[in-house]
Amino acid sequence: MTDYSTIDFTPILEASADEVITESFVRDVALPSGGTLALITLDNGRDHTRPNTLGPRTLDAFGKVLDEQKERAARGEIQGVAVTGKPFIFAAGADLSKVSTLATKENARLMAQLGHFVLGKLGKLGVPSFAFVNGLALGGAMEIALNSDYRTLDSSAAALAFPEVFLGIIPGWGGATIVPNLIGIEKAIEVVVSNPLKNNRLLKPAQAFELGLFDQMFGPASFLEQSILWADGVIAGKTKVDRPNVPGKLERLTKWPAAIKIARDTLRARIGTAAKSPYVALDLLSAAKDNDRERGFEREDDALAELISGDQFAASIYAFDLVQKRAKRPAGAPDKALAKPVNKVGVIGAGLMASQFALLFARKLRVPVLITDLDQARVDKGLEYIRGEIDKMQEKGRLSADDANQVKALVSGTTDKSLYADCDWVIEAVFEELSVKQAVFAEIEPIISETAVLATNTSSLSVEEIGANLAHPERLVGFHFFNPVAVMPLIEVVKTPSTDDETLSTAMVTARRLGKSAVITADRPGFVVNRLLAKVMGEAARALDEGTPLPVVERALAPIGLPMGPFELIDLVGWKVAAHVQDTMVAAFPERFYASENLHKLAEIESPLVKSKIGKVEDLSKAAKKALKLGSTAVTEEEILRRVEDELAGEIKIMLDEDVVHAAEDIDLCLILGAGWPFQAGGATPYLDRVGASERVFGATFHDPLIGGVR
Repeated sequence: MTDYSTIDFTPILEASADEVITESFVRDVALPSGGTLALITLDNGRDHTRPNTLGPRTLDAFGKVLDEQKERAARGEIQGVAVTGKPFIFAAGADLSKVSTLATKENARLMAQLGHFVLGKLGKLGVPSFAFVNGLALGGAMEIALNSDYRTLDSSAAALAFPEVFLGIIPGWGGATIVPNLIGIEKAIEVVVSNPLKNNRLLKPAQAFELGLFDQMFGPASFLEQSILWADGVIAGKTKVDRPNVPGKLERLTKWPAAIKIARDTLRARIGTAAKSPYVALDLLSAAKDNDRERGFEREDDALAELISGDQFAASIYAFDLVQKRAKRPAGAPDKALAKPVNKVGVIGAGLMASQFALLFARKLRVPVLITDLDQARVDKGLEYIRGEIDKMQEKGRLSADDANQVKALVSGTTDKSLYADCDWVIEAVFEELSVKQAVFAEIEPIISETAVLATNTSSLSVEEIGANLAHPERLVGFHFFNPVAVMPLIEVVKTPSTDDETLSTAMVTARRLGKSAVITADRPGFVVNRLLAKVMGEAARALDEGTPLPVVERALAPIGLPMGPFELIDLVGWKVAAHVQDTMVAAFPERFYASENLHKLAEIESPLVKSKIGKVEDLSKAAKKALKLGSTAVTEEEILRRVEDELAGEIKIMLDEDVVHAAEDIDLCLILGAGWPFQAGGATPYLDRVGASERVFGATFHDPLIGGVR
């Protein structure tokens, strides 16, 4: 077994000279029953603007403080040790800015071992150890709690999670070993693997407590005082700790292997096999059945050494930085102070998309929202949908009864467009045809105030052409949502040559208020996401037209790790919508985009695909096969993948040359947020650099050739 105390951690300590250290401050607390509790508070001195993080030097300092408490315990000076955080924040886990610089396998292993060495001391103090989790606790912070003997939780804690698999690694400071042996294998799979893959789903405090990750939960008003009283009871032997979710022999023998197999099969079906970390995490959870912490920690060391030093982690950190930093400071955004107030919203249309808009605006902005349509029956149907969705949110606890009633009251509908007169923001969601959109705005512009913003949700039409007949084209902006509106985090904000800074600023601020990330794009066909998806869909259609079996086409892009195959994506987007986008791109760039008559034929068939029980595409339906004219020169999966890679590399290079966006990072951000491009691929451009497509197509790379092709 590894003796962590004999390892020289100097290399990673020296590499972290600029680390913002989270200090471990100790104060003694007199316990009501007698004796003393040493209370360690983690605090990086950065108020609430920067959470506590756990870099190598922070861990080293924490370890030295724990050594001191062990010595004090041996002398009888203290009867317990507890760890808590600064107000509202326990810790945000490992310092990713430091972990991501550990490019060598040796340094990566040292980081894993240092975490095990230091956190392992919490169970070897000679007195009981407690974690009083008073706020945000992610990754390594949760592992501080797990390595403690006992754990309490503040019921108002902002976020609790093990996000590691989402970032291309695994919970490697005890999480993959301790969690399944604390709460059972099925719950551990949910927490460690499933939640991170669901856009990094967080645990609410009540959920974490019910799962058994914590022993007791208290309200925020007197959390620390109650935790100390509870700890005193445990130390004095008056309080017994019950952990009903700890697995027994029967679960280990029967349920454990079955749960792992089901999870592995589900992963393969849903995300393919390109992502490494989910499968490594499953391997660790499976092996944890032996309930041997020392062996489990060694397995975590091995896993982290491989994953941290690999391409996927570097790519994930690049993607994470885009989402966490660039998305919050959008390139090219005007001063927020220029934004106009939005106190009433108008939505032109009452169909499904329009109704989703109305609901989102009312729920997030809490301002009156007016929908209109050609007749009252359509308006009433839209209102019925909106109210039904609000009821569902209330049933799921996402809205209180008061909030639900307020949001319902904010949405109204009519056929009288004159009521748009006092709207500050009017967005259209009508049929995707240029003349229709032009006619709608021609009718609305004389009604609305001169300061109101006009927005179009077009997915591929020219925003400038939509506004060609406006008296004030400077107040028109593209505001392209992705479906489903409530879920997809991206909005493409399209700036025309006429769009003024006030309008653009209003659009960017409104997007943020809606809880979305916005990327500014030039007014070019397809903008970013649909232009590049049209490349993918076009190559899929080309291969099918040539005679390649659909299952082969569907599997071809698996090495990228996309969440679904090209035809599953087309089916989700809608066949007619996909065909329309393809037509738009072919009309704009006939020499670069592929036109397929078969795509239009499939759009006319009610059920063109055969799907599995979980919605995965298996083949064309009999009706589809009968309707299509296919060639006899099938191509391989490898050829399809190479075509897609090269076409994407070429098109992205052209888009950057055309200044569609400010930089390659914006294209990657759009694909991550709007098309589900996987984190472990790091966005399209670093992936295309790594596989050589950039060099093949234009003889250079999108990024400086540093870690994993990412600068």
